[in-house]
Amino acid sequence: MLHRLALNESPYPPLPSVRRAMRRAVAQAHRYPPFYPDDLIEDIAAWCQVSPESVVVGNGSVGVALQVLQAVIEPGERLVYAWRTFDAYPLLAAMVDAQPVPVPLTPDGCQDLGSLLAALDARTRVVVLCNPHNPTGSLVTADALSAFLRQVPRHVTVLLDEAYVEFAHDADLPDTPALLLQHPNLLVLRTFSKAYGLAALRVGYGIGAAGLVAQIRRQQLPFGINAVATAAVKASLRAADELRRRVDTVVAERERLQSQLLGRGWHIRPGHANSVWLAAPDPVDEGAAALTAAHVQARHYPGEGVRLTVGSRQANDAVLAALAGVHR
Repeated sequence: MLHRLALNESPYPPLPSVRRAMRRAVAQAHRYPPFYPDDLIEDIAAWCQVSPESVVVGNGSVGVALQVLQAVIEPGERLVYAWRTFDAYPLLAAMVDAQPVPVPLTPDGCQDLGSLLAALDARTRVVVLCNPHNPTGSLVTADALSAFLRQVPRHVTVLLDEAYVEFAHDADLPDTPALLLQHPNLLVLRTFSKAYGLAALRVGYGIGAAGLVAQIRRQQLPFGINAVATAAVKASLRAADELRRRVDTVVAERERLQSQLLGRGWHIRPGHANSVWLAAPDPVDEGAAALTAAHVQARHYPGEGVRLTVGSRQANDAVLAALAGVHR
């Protein structure tokens, strides 16, 4: 049996109520969706307790990120981000002809906020933070993020990628709605791909100041959010409590994986996403080979680390069995 633990997908299919909503939408597939997703924006805004003017929707959070870059970056201007991170950011930089500026992570897998600030200059237009971080799962705390935002020049848009925030059950998690009121250059990215299990339907959203969101919405693709995806998101919002219980199960499995691997000699640092990060100098390349032999797909960064998506209990047991034989 193949265990797909490479793409940080949910181990669960859409809820039955969500599937019913999708089937109803499929029956109307000969009709166009709304020209712009205004009704979906209103639902998301009400759910987030913000005004609709503060919300933008796109083709996954990566689609919103592209809209942000198209809105605020001119060719040759700079995009600063920690590296390693989500693989799409250097690709998005190339798509808008921006200069990518990768800033190395700290040795313990955290984003180096001081070095990111030092990399900002007059030609920088966007700096990206991923919180929790992909792939290491590290967290930028509330105080650290507040201090960072206070030091970012106002001509720089801060793209705060919170694709995994639902899995961060930590008392020191930043209060991003409060930060948005203080920083008009902040845009928070969220997605329905991870915690809500709608990865194939590609719906993400951003929350920010109305002026910034208005700029970003000018890049909105007409008919860009399909009707099946819209129906699935709306049904998921109605089933938020049930989906939260699924997230709690994933978090419990993440903690079990981390604890078991620590007990077997792996140096696992606390993670706050739906994944576990194995880092060098532990034998990550040997671990990746053992996982492949056990029919477990993981995200392998040769010489750096292995990101393991938290899967079903069966998949996680297969991970533990595969790594048990790796010499540390």
